[in-house]
Amino acid sequence: MKRPFFCFLLTLLLITLFIPGGCREPEKKPVKEYRYQEPEITLYDNNTGEKKRIKMEEYIAGVVAAEMEPSWPVEALAAQSILARTFTLHKIKYEKGVPQRGADASTSTEEFQAYDPSRITPRVREAVKRTRGEVIKYKGKYIRAWFHSNAGGKTATAEEGLAFKKEATPYIQSVTDPGQKVADPDDQEWTATFTLDEVRSAVIKQAGKDPGQISSVSIVKKGPSGRAMTVRLGNVEISGPALRLGLGPERMRSTLLDRIAVEGGTLQMAGRGFGHGVGMSQWGAYYMAKEGKTHTDIIHYYFKDVEIEKIWE
Repeated sequence: MKRPFFCFLLTLLLITLFIPGGCREPEKKPVKEYRYQEPEITLYDNNTGEKKRIKMEEYIAGVVAAEMEPSWPVEALAAQSILARTFTLHKIKYEKGVPQRGADASTSTEEFQAYDPSRITPRVREAVKRTRGEVIKYKGKYIRAWFHSNAGGKTATAEEGLAFKKEATPYIQSVTDPGQKVADPDDQEWTATFTLDEVRSAVIKQAGKDPGQISSVSIVKKGPSGRAMTVRLGNVEISGPALRLGLGPERMRSTLLDRIAVEGGTLQMAGRGFGHGVGMSQWGAYYMAKEGKTHTDIIHYYFKDVEIEKIWE
């Protein structure tokens, strides 16, 4: 008498197992796929003249340690990590790295960016690990990941701070920079004196014109942040960034000038900030990290309408 009921239960069990929505295995979440694997690059050592192969993330750790104080907050170091990675990949993709050395990168700051693995600390390691594979893009392309020490209160556009006109960089805009609040005194304000012979040689080298005997100087054009974009020395006009390069960026620390004059047979300057002022201010990143901001907050503050993309695990 109980057999029909047993058959009914068996049939119901089979239906439950095989019809859609029955007792199936839980769906597996798709595995995140990244566009690339971590690359190995060729690094030219300017001290030894040798080239070596090095994994990208190991290289980035050496760059961050050299470009920023290793004892700074991890989130500031993390922002620097993403900039260093983006800078490197941009140079490799669009400029073939350092072709004159037959390498992807170089340890020379003039040729590429600073690199010093002896300064790597656990904090630097943590920052690089936290941002592993992350880069900054604007409309799908790596940005020009510029940075500097301190903007002196306001960052510069690329044309203003670097005389850069090669391509549009709408993600670089002039913003208020908090770095001036915390930067070392020498990175906040500076003064410099140059002989007129030094200035004349610098102008000839950078502008290709002889200003003659220099008896006067004036700022012809200023940019959005107040930086000197064009300076007249004698009878020659020269861009502010070119003049800074000619006189030496360690002495003429910025183009954000509060004073420039020819006095006593010398060119005298006083200014604020340290560096070209374009992109991320390192002291600004330090301040923001101390205030509890994340590396993504820092990057999105200094670079507008960009995306941070993780391209390898």
